[in-house]
Amino acid sequence: MRPQKITISEVGPRDGLQIERRLLPAEQKIALIDRLSATGLTRIEVSAFVHPKVVPQMADAEAVFAGIMRRPGVRYAGLVMNARGAERAVAASVDDIKTGIAVSDSFNELNVRMTTEQGMRALGEIAAVAKGTRSRIVGGIATAFGCPYEGPVPIEQVHRLFAQLAGFGAPVIYLADTTGMANPASITRTIESLRARWPNQPIGLHLHNTRGLGLANALAGLELGVVDFESSIGGLGGCPFAPRAVGNICTEDFVHMAHEMGIGTGVDLDALLRVAAFTQEAVGRPLPGMVMKAGKANERHDKAAPRMKVD
Repeated sequence: MRPQKITISEVGPRDGLQIERRLLPAEQKIALIDRLSATGLTRIEVSAFVHPKVVPQMADAEAVFAGIMRRPGVRYAGLVMNARGAERAVAASVDDIKTGIAVSDSFNELNVRMTTEQGMRALGEIAAVAKGTRSRIVGGIATAFGCPYEGPVPIEQVHRLFAQLAGFGAPVIYLADTTGMANPASITRTIESLRARWPNQPIGLHLHNTRGLGLANALAGLELGVVDFESSIGGLGGCPFAPRAVGNICTEDFVHMAHEMGIGTGVDLDALLRVAAFTQEAVGRPLPGMVMKAGKANERHDKAAPRMKVD
């Protein structure tokens, strides 16, 4: 069941940077995205078309999209939460409109100032804007494995949101462990439940490492044959509306794990590690990614060399 090859959607420039206190200029974001494009990644989430007062880090979405060097074979995505955002995304020639809704009313109201029911209506408006354009809808279901405000979420509600996104023809629907509530058993349970009803709809995973289970949850997905994952360079990230937010699973760590397991990604890990170092310097703080600190497992060391602790 474990796949031979997976596809990684890099969300660092959007989900990763949105919570950073240091506001990166558009030129630096463009440089990051262009570097990511050169690693072999084929999906990159560039920015979000949201109100700048809510997420100041994403205020330059149009400028960033206008400035990046688009590589053939790479799809460039933008997050959209309402029809106005969709209009901006279409005007910016976004390849993939990333949109979705939280299962939890409480989280959705904090995140986008809408109930889940209102959010579902907004999804319909977004799909209407995108219809007939070059931009396709890529779905996401936030708090799919639990909510820090409401606790466990009803699987029936996950099914309801999944059905709506599948109805829009989303090529993949990502289940998001937005606040790190998932564990390998709940990953398995939820995916198997959805596949029983929608056996032909591709399911992806968007995972955070909030409680140290990020790669364990990714492994659970791999064992189920999931081939679509979202991750963030250096382990950047964390939702501004999640308590004690911690970043997404780290792209280079996940790529390293996949390669060590014999799973292809199409990504040049050495190039990715150089981008991680660039990102760490850009944000001005140590990032949680481990492979850029410890090195790859297949590296060999001089036994006479001094040992160093990895912090």
